[in-house]
Parts: sequence; C-alpha cells; structure tokens
Amino acid sequence: MTTADPTTCAPGTRTLDAPWPFTGREDELELVRRALSAGRGGIVVTGPAGCGKTRLVDEAVRGADCVRAAGTPETRSLPFAAFAHVLPEHVTLPGALRLLSGVRQLVVDDAHLLDDSSAALVHQLALHGRTRLLVAATDGVPAPGAVTRLWTRELLPRLVLEPLPAAGTARLLAAGAGTPLEPLTEKRLHRLVQGDLRLLRELLGALRAGGQFAPVVGTGERAWRGPLPLTATVRERTAPVLDRPDAAERETLDRLAFAEPLPLPVDRLDMRALEQLEYDRLVHVDDHGLARLAHPLYGPALRAVAGRLRARRLAGPRERYAAALEAERAALAARVDRADVRPLPAPAGEWAADEGAPLPAEYAAVRARFARLRGQLREAAAWARLGLATAPRDPACADELALATAQSGDAATAREALAGRRDRGAAAVWEAAVRGDLDAALAAVDDDSAYDAVRLGAPHRAAGPLDGVLAEHADALARRDGPALDRAAEHLERRGLLLFAAEAYAQAVRAHRDPRAAGISRARAAALARRCQSARTPALSGLVLGELTARQRQIVTLAAAGLSNRQIAERLTLSIRTVGNHLYSAYARLGAGDRASLPWLVEFPDTRPA
Repeated sequence: MTTADPTTCAPGTRTLDAPWPFTGREDELELVRRALSAGRGGIVVTGPAGCGKTRLVDEAVRGADCVRAAGTPETRSLPFAAFAHVLPEHVTLPGALRLLSGVRQLVVDDAHLLDDSSAALVHQLALHGRTRLLVAATDGVPAPGAVTRLWTRELLPRLVLEPLPAAGTARLLAAGAGTPLEPLTEKRLHRLVQGDLRLLRELLGALRAGGQFAPVVGTGERAWRGPLPLTATVRERTAPVLDRPDAAERETLDRLAFAEPLPLPVDRLDMRALEQLEYDRLVHVDDHGLARLAHPLYGPALRAVAGRLRARRLAGPRERYAAALEAERAALAARVDRADVRPLPAPAGEWAADEGAPLPAEYAAVRARFARLRGQLREAAAWARLGLATAPRDPACADELALATAQSGDAATAREALAGRRDRGAAAVWEAAVRGDLDAALAAVDDDSAYDAVRLGAPHRAAGPLDGVLAEHADALARRDGPALDRAAEHLERRGLLLFAAEAYAQAVRAHRDPRAAGISRARAAALARRCQSARTPALSGLVLGELTARQRQIVTLAAAGLSNRQIAERLTLSIRTVGNHLYSAYARLGAGDRASLPWLVEFPDTRPA
C-alpha cells in the first residue's frame, strides 16, 4: 500500500450531490468557523441522524486544505480503517500520531462509527492540540469512548444541532422544489420530517417525480395534497409500525392512524395492545387519556398502505369529522374574540387540508384570521384560498385573502379579492396602505377596524373604542412613550399577536429618547418581523436594516435601488463574488427570499400625524 502525504490533501476532494444551497444554519456555521480559526483546537458537531451535520461541516471547510476521514459500519472492526487512505498498513498508534502530527486541519465525519484505533487516534490528536479538529457524530447511538470523551472531558467544545426550524426548512424547500411551495405544504413537510433533511430531500424528489405538486390558482406556488409517497426512507423510518406482526397491535395502530384528528379515548382500544405499543414508544398517551401515534410520519404511512375498504371502515362516517371541524372552528373563534392567538392544536383542519378534502368556508375563514393575527400571512392566505375553493364568493374568506396579501405587499391580489365588493371593511384600509396612500387608508378606518389606525401610526384617527392590550398600545403610541410601547409589545407577543408586537416595537424605536433603548426595540421588532412571513406594513418598513453590517446595508440599499451585482461591485470597488456573498448573508438575516423582497426594507415612511 502506498502511503499518502496527509499534509497535501487537495481541498474539495469530496463533492456533495446536493443542489440545494446551504441555508438555515448561518449562526451555527459562523460558530464552527470561529472554532476552526487560528489558535483554537476545533469543535465537535452532534445531532440526530439526517439533521445536516455533514452539510454544515462541508460548508465550514469549503475551499480549505484539510484531511478527511469517516467512520463506516462495515469497517468498525478494522484498525485505522477510517485513515486507510492516508496511513500505511500495520501502523501503530504512535506511528499514526507521528504521521498525522503535521496536519493542520482534520475533518472526521460519522465519528460514532469509527473503529477503536481511529477513535483513539482522533482523541490523541485532540490531546496534542496541534491539529484543528472538526468532528461530526450522531446523537442517540453508541459511540467509541474515545470519541465521547472529546466533549465529556472538555477537550473540544460541542455544538448540538437542533432540528432545522420551519423558516430554514421553507428556504430549502423553495430551492429543492425549483418553485415556491404554498405554506401549508411547507408546514406539512416540516411536520413529517421532524428535522431529518435526508428524508425531506427524498420526499421532495418523490413528490416531484410523481407530479404531486399542483399549481395554486392566483399564485406562483404549488401545493401537495393527498397521500404520503412510500419511499425507501419512509418505509425504513416507519417499519416499526408497518411491519408490526401482532394483529391486535396492528389494528390498534391503524385505528389511531385514521383517528388522529379525533384521538380515541383509551378505553375504546385494545388495552393489552395499547400498553405494548406505548412501552415500545410507538404510541403516546397523554394526561387526558388520549392516545396518539408517537411520530407524525406513522399515521400517513399507515393510511397509505391501507386498502380502500379497510380505510373506509376505519375512517368512520363523515359526520364525525364535520363535528370535529366545527369544534375547532368554535375554539379558534373564541380565541380570536379574546385577542389571544397563542398556538392551539387544530388537527382536524390540517387533516382535511393534507388529504385535499373540501374545507367548509366558515372554518377556513376563521383559520385564516387566526393565522393572520399571529403574523402568519402566507398561511392565512392559503387557508382563505382553501375556503374560496369550496365557496368561491364567500365574503369572509375573500376579506381574509385581501388582508393577508395586502399586509404582505401584494396589492394586486388584494384588489382582485375585493373586486365588485361595496362593503370592503378593514381590507380596504390595507389595500390603500400597501399602495402607499396612507390618507386613503386612514379615511377607510371604521369602528370594526379602529386598531388599524394605531398600526398605521395614527391612534388619534381610531374610529371606535379599543380595550385590553390594543387600548394599551394605542395609549402608549398617542403619548409617544417608548417604554410603554415596549411593554405593550411584550403583552401583544405573549398573546401570540406577533405582527402587532413587531409593529409596536418598531414604533417604539422612534419614540425612545435613549439610543440604546431604541436599538433594543429595533432588534426585537426585526426578530419578530422575520417570524411574520415577509409582512410588509408601514411600521415595519426598513427597520431590519439595523441588524446588518455597514457594508451589508450599503450593498442592500443599492440592490433595492435596482443595481446589478456587477454595478454594485464597480461602484464600491469590490469583486462581484464579494457582493454576492454579502447579499446572500443579508437575505438570511432579513428573511428575504431574493432581490424582489428588498425595496420595502429600505423605506421607512413616517406615519406620525402632522
């Protein structure tokens, strides 16, 4: 065997079959890169299988000289198998340590699968401290003691990756699908994969190959409705329920799969089978005696393999689900009336949306309003469209679609939703506001939309009475009291009114006399605005630029003005690549998808009364 020189390993020797851009892990990437900087020993990255550890590691060392090693299940019994490409045969641990002592940077993937000799070598390199180590390992599985001691003995810091959040998943999906996906589809995929990016990628490929993405009328988005594709990875992940040999246990699993919107009382199930399934962690029984399948993937997989007759028997009469939808509608409406839109489980509606079943317009309108008040504007528009698909002229769904799209900056869709309507209510306020005509917007405020005047910065124009936290916000803004606006924003946020809270913090920025307090309010407003699905209201415009570096602000402002990357580079004497990198980082921080999202960010109209 020829001995390779580990110090001259060419960079980029490993390529990813990953057309998706790196996104959603920007903060973690920065932390890993700092840990690999000069004078530091490196870092260990751990997390569940499929969470993106390898992708993060590859991005962190992209373009850098490094030696790579990886553990595999097949070679765990072979000494130094992970380093066979850079070490001679029959090498000893001291000899291996000597040969690798000149390596400046070593990347070790799947360290939980290392053979004992390779694990000991990595541990010794960490002890010597001359080699920067980037080690990735999967949590929840057995690993060599020499690997776990890297962080338990504090030889290297440990970064535990959490599942990719919904916003990061949405950006990955947009890139992987090649077209924007509507938010209910994004949410469904995020819920099913539970942070497993390998599964996400495989599902997306299967859905594309099967032509299961249908265009959403009136948008450039596509939606997935219908059964779960049973890919190889789906079958692997759901084998514990699909391959359950006991007939009673399988019957219990199937009954739960068709009752997920309506959890069955425990006493209606086979108790012996249920106890065994709970012991095997396939079923969870809560404090109220309701049984659910333990993973969101289990139910769709079980339903996908059920025959038509079995599915009909297990699903039960349609009236059962109609009653469930009505109960959810009433619960959501009660929360809306109390201005309390904290998360509330509503699985029956999600079931109907996922399966492509007709959704009652009355339910869809309430679901849309609940989402809109939470600042989930794209999701609100999606629920409204589902209602209009059932009842095309439903005024409540049309209003919700107009409100959600107008507050997202889509004036054309808002006008279309209101076409032919004389009584346009609150939607008329925001249709005018998104056009930049604040005078017309305020003139349209009536008793039912009094709080909109507060959101538009003119509490004195409120046409009707307000109470509770909405009145608190109005009073603080009328007095231009920055601390009081901050308190009102906190109270709004506690009730789940994230968009209103973001706007209150943004208004506090101008009301504060203390620059430090204004900076804190700006940061809080920007953080909440990013959670509000690209909301574009007068109060929010421009505030998020405060989170960028001076150079990023400069480049974003020029890009928003319509300059190309080349023109920006020439004006600022930068390389085109540097401009692109700055814009990419700015998009991630601003929650913007592309250049089209930038113009509204750099305008901050003054809506204070003259």
